[in-house]
Amino acid sequence: MNKRSLILLEVVLIILAVIMLIPIYYLLVTTFKTPAEAALSPMGLPKVFMLDNYIKAFTAMNYPRALLNNVIVNVSSVSLLVAFSSMAAYVIARRPEKMYKRIYGIFMIGLMVPFQISLIPLYKVVSGLGVMNSLVGVILVSVFCINMSFSIFLFKGFINTIPFELEEAAAIDGCRKLRIYWVIVFPLLKPIIATVCILNALAVWNDFMTPLLFLQSPSKAVILLEVYKNVGPFSTDWTAFFPMMVLGVTPMVIFYLFMQRFIINGVVAGSVKG
Repeated sequence: MNKRSLILLEVVLIILAVIMLIPIYYLLVTTFKTPAEAALSPMGLPKVFMLDNYIKAFTAMNYPRALLNNVIVNVSSVSLLVAFSSMAAYVIARRPEKMYKRIYGIFMIGLMVPFQISLIPLYKVVSGLGVMNSLVGVILVSVFCINMSFSIFLFKGFINTIPFELEEAAAIDGCRKLRIYWVIVFPLLKPIIATVCILNALAVWNDFMTPLLFLQSPSKAVILLEVYKNVGPFSTDWTAFFPMMVLGVTPMVIFYLFMQRFIINGVVAGSVKG
């Protein structure tokens, strides 16, 4: 590609980037305006950058409590996913028997079946376990019914790239299977663990349907439910609604910016080993 084509490509990419930034710009500037100012000048900068909208949103959402509930659900779900998915993937990857291939196939079916199809039986199971309207119920559904299949898929692909000779050498030295997994294999999974943590943290944080169905108590509400509660049935005050959206996504944006280099490292490590 010659220099002229590169310059043209860069110009096109800059234009596309600007177009993609317009909704974000509109969202952010509206949060600092009064309703009248937002209606008169939707794309203009506010005359005064007022924080009243954020203060009202913070209070209306009961933000500290909703954020704490979100953090509990996210940390618990991601921790369980890493522990159970990595162990299940390790067994599936290392055992040659057909039974384990069939079990892996069942997990992969979970990737193809829409979660919404199983809502009614799942609702009865959660009620039967006595964890309805609790964060535990949401965590169990997020881990075992929504995100585990994809996590096993990622872990198994990465474990296949780890030389089996390392485990054979440890076994010769008298190391047992469980110890081999935790001492030899698990530390080598760091790149894919970081990737699984990030992808699942984003998925659990952005999951709206599961908390909506399995959490009825206002004290158990997560951030997305608090945002949803403040959407009017016939009209919405966007200057009050947009700050809630900003407060809702800010923790995940910070988390993603901090962890994104681990995603790149995980992808690069996987491609090199493959």
